[in-house]
Amino acid sequence: MTGFARVSRHLEEGELVLSLKSVNHRGLDLHFHMPQELDPLESEVRAVLKSGIARGHVQVHVQFTRSGAAAAAPLNTQLLDAYMQAFRQASAAYGLEAKPDLNLMLQLPGVLAAAEQQEPDETVSEALMETAREALAALNAFREREGAAMAEEIAQRCESLRKLAARMGEIREGAIPAFQKRLREKLADLLNGAGVEPQRLAQEAAILAERSDISEELVRLDTHARELERIIGSGGEAGKRLDFLLQEMNRESNTILSKTGGLGDLGLTMTDLALAAKAEIDKIREQSLNLE
Repeated sequence: MTGFARVSRHLEEGELVLSLKSVNHRGLDLHFHMPQELDPLESEVRAVLKSGIARGHVQVHVQFTRSGAAAAAPLNTQLLDAYMQAFRQASAAYGLEAKPDLNLMLQLPGVLAAAEQQEPDETVSEALMETAREALAALNAFREREGAAMAEEIAQRCESLRKLAARMGEIREGAIPAFQKRLREKLADLLNGAGVEPQRLAQEAAILAERSDISEELVRLDTHARELERIIGSGGEAGKRLDFLLQEMNRESNTILSKTGGLGDLGLTMTDLALAAKAEIDKIREQSLNLE
């Protein structure tokens, strides 16, 4: 589910900013972008986020800008002394008259310890965890608002599905008379007007109706739609539970299409209704990918 949250916190050491951006994903996929000095805290931040997010691709951006003296890079005097001693030794060995350039020596690797190389203290660590929890709450509030709107749309599509199933059920009730009429017309063409026993005609119509019976599929389609509505209305994690139901609903609609093909005008009507049901299922599936 998509969402965004950004939280900043001002400390004596500097400013801490944490932002979360989530997009649709079948599972939970966390990607971190943090300053090097905060890397040791990634596992703790990950644990905080996993406690409140079950699904989605989440970008985690952390910025930490040190202020004042905290931002100054400390001087590594031990390493600088070693560079100075090496400089003097080289000058003496080669008989050179030269003075070291302090500006150049301060640019040598390790002489000035970068702020990113400092270990985060307890104050910064605690602040980062509090910021992560606050950002998580803001992200989930954003996603809940979006999820409520999606749930309402899915519920409306479930109601539409149940109406389509009921309409197909009504048409099915009048299927046998339609089959009898169709058989009578077909046999009349084949027999050139020769009579057909009513009992035989009824038997053949019953066989055709049984082969094309979709009563079980319609019951299951209605049941699955009601269960889907219940899951959406009950709250909590729903996305993964919907996957199975949608697969089953799609299977029922495919079976209905296979059984109603070739039944003339009656079959065309049923086909149109079944295709409309499949369209609703596909739209629900698209929305379900956004739900956690």
